[in-house]
Amino acid sequence: MQCGPWINRAALLLLLALAPAVGQPRPSAAAPPAAAPADAQEVTAREAPETERPAGSKFLRITRSEQDEPISLDTAIVRYVSTDPALAGVTVDLVGVIHIGEKDYYDELNRVLAEYDAVLYELVAPEGTKIEKGETRSAHPISALQGGMKSMLGLELQLEHIDYQKDHFVHADMTPEGFSKSMEDRGENMFTLFFRMLGQSIAQQSKLQARQAGQPNVRRGANDADMLLAMFDRNRSHKLKQLMAEQFEDLEGAMGMFEGPNGSTIITERNKVALDVVRKQLAGGKRKLAVFYGAGHMPDMERRLLADFGLRRDSERWLAAWQLEPKKKGAKSDGE
Repeated sequence: MQCGPWINRAALLLLLALAPAVGQPRPSAAAPPAAAPADAQEVTAREAPETERPAGSKFLRITRSEQDEPISLDTAIVRYVSTDPALAGVTVDLVGVIHIGEKDYYDELNRVLAEYDAVLYELVAPEGTKIEKGETRSAHPISALQGGMKSMLGLELQLEHIDYQKDHFVHADMTPEGFSKSMEDRGENMFTLFFRMLGQSIAQQSKLQARQAGQPNVRRGANDADMLLAMFDRNRSHKLKQLMAEQFEDLEGAMGMFEGPNGSTIITERNKVALDVVRKQLAGGKRKLAVFYGAGHMPDMERRLLADFGLRRDSERWLAAWQLEPKKKGAKSDGE
């Protein structure tokens, strides 16, 4: 029975949505958030908007060569502008991130994030929390999984390299108490969420196998044998990165199915909180905002920006999170 790819996919979905939510940084003495304008609670109260996302809208992709070989796994920075002349010049960027990546990727993100009036970041933590650079200590099992993937793939952790101490970084996520209450109210826990993701992974894998049976040229998904061979490959981390990157290609669609018609605490409820903070920042006069969240949050974020804020998608740029090209001849392999 081939269960490996399903479990890998479910774990990736969970990491994509939740990884930075499990840190345990020390709260700072930062001032409490500004009071929300009168209409700020609208975003929190609404259900998922019905607005359609633009055709072809993506926040994750694999860049491929002309020979269809993977070059890099990329994340998008998408800009939204107001359709209201009174808000001309206001921009909100969705800066999607993968929580385990190349050091160069996080270095570039630090440069990009320095350009905004305010960067709204995710972390389930008390209000006013500031993350100390390199603060990754946590007993949470997701943190252990994150650390294991870092070592296995030869990558780096987001929390080790992003500088959250900048004055314009603003905490925009649920408190631990709010997160726990929402999970309880929805009848959710980490086990039920994982198995919901696992079920979606099994369904998607079955559909892929059915397509492959009738179309031999369809790109084949990773199986247990591929994963086992990669573990013993001379360039283990590179092979594993290639296999796991393939799992990300339709991850956004899988995340949407995981959410279901009523959403979830991990995505829906946390997104509502983040967009409440967007309202507060705009009301406070900020003109250039970034919402810096895991890429798995972004499809729902986009729908809400279009429906609740009257914004439109303006432009996009891409950053390479994982390098997937084979190592050049003569380069050191894993373990050397």
